Amino acid sequence: MAAPAPAVAQSGPLRIEITEGVIEPMPIAVPNFVPEGGEAGQLASQISRVVVDDLIGTGLFREIPPSAHIGSITSFASPVQYADWKAINADALITGAVSVQGGQVNVKFRLHDVFAGQEMGAGLQFTGTEAGWRRMAHKVADAVYSRITGEDPYFDSRAVFVAEDGPKDARRKRLAIMDYDGANAQFLTDSSSIVLAPRFSPTGDRVLYTSYETGRPQIYVLDVASVGRRVLDTGSGDMAFSPRFAPDGRTVIYSLTQGSNTDIYRMDLATGQSVRLTDAASIETAPSFSPDGSRIVFESDRSGTQQLYIMPATGGEAQRISFGEGRYGTPVWSPRGDLVAFTKQSKGRFHIGVMRTDGSGERLLTASFLDEGPSWSPNGRVIMFARETQGEQGASSLYTVDITGRNLKRVDTPSGASDPAWGPLQ
Repeated sequence: MAAPAPAVAQSGPLRIEITEGVIEPMPIAVPNFVPEGGEAGQLASQISRVVVDDLIGTGLFREIPPSAHIGSITSFASPVQYADWKAINADALITGAVSVQGGQVNVKFRLHDVFAGQEMGAGLQFTGTEAGWRRMAHKVADAVYSRITGEDPYFDSRAVFVAEDGPKDARRKRLAIMDYDGANAQFLTDSSSIVLAPRFSPTGDRVLYTSYETGRPQIYVLDVASVGRRVLDTGSGDMAFSPRFAPDGRTVIYSLTQGSNTDIYRMDLATGQSVRLTDAASIETAPSFSPDGSRIVFESDRSGTQQLYIMPATGGEAQRISFGEGRYGTPVWSPRGDLVAFTKQSKGRFHIGVMRTDGSGERLLTASFLDEGPSWSPNGRVIMFARETQGEQGASSLYTVDITGRNLKRVDTPSGASDPAWGPLQ
């Protein structure tokens, strides 16, 4: 995520400008949301905490701790005493209230520009079940983030991944799903067979993945709500893997190995009919659609080393876009359409990087013993990936990094984790 310019008193609306300058996180104050009724006390505290964690987790905001607050918010309806918040150098103030009635939770909030002494936009409220309180907190944080940055939101989203446990030479793997920040993790499959490379549908209701359940890799599609699944009939190939949905959700691209050759195919999910898109004496895999569905980026060793190529979604001539030193793989098109994320191996190190779709502007965001498998946040500003540590006890974990290489953070998962796929906003 690009750096915010330092926040200063201004006559216009409060805004973090997305630049490439020095990071100066915006100071914000978030007093505990007001509980409206005795049952709401704990939830009010939990919700305000998640809002803070979401915002400061971007690296764009800095919380002024409650111990430094001069003023207090005891009633959502009372006028804000802006002088109290200006005195502690808060640029933005978030006030909120939480009520619980009949199992339903109501959360309302306001965002205030402290130096202008006014609200930023109208207040909002969200209603849901007690079990869904975290989602409402994410929605509050999304609204604040979007109003201040002008960017699309991403907190109210989920990721699917491969949960791992056991020793490195006998690792058990199963599909799991979680909130974007690692909370509410749930398993989608058992560990009876190896699973790889889960990928969300554009609407987040289905997941494609590869399983070795039959002894050879096959592609399955799983319904997230029911956890029902079915295998995709990819024909007589030896191995089918690396599936991904098209933006319309009705088409799947994947790799199919027949003998010593691996090519990319496209399947209509309604009819089951597949069309071969590449026909080269090389390995073509890891395809990913552009957001408009017109092009596909993929990896191939047709030039002698593993590189990235772009071709029309119907197949045809492919243009190489990676020309740096090393090998490139697992390309993923940004939801904004402007960048391709990838894994790069060079000089014994692995990197997560981004480049423009014509191959220019390559930037390496990370470096380690093994970083791989980038996946984009819904707004195209943050990348989630897997990092494995070295040695016999090495384990894989999930991390996020913004597209400037700043704000590298580990995602808290209940066990080892790999192969993340960040889903759309819920």
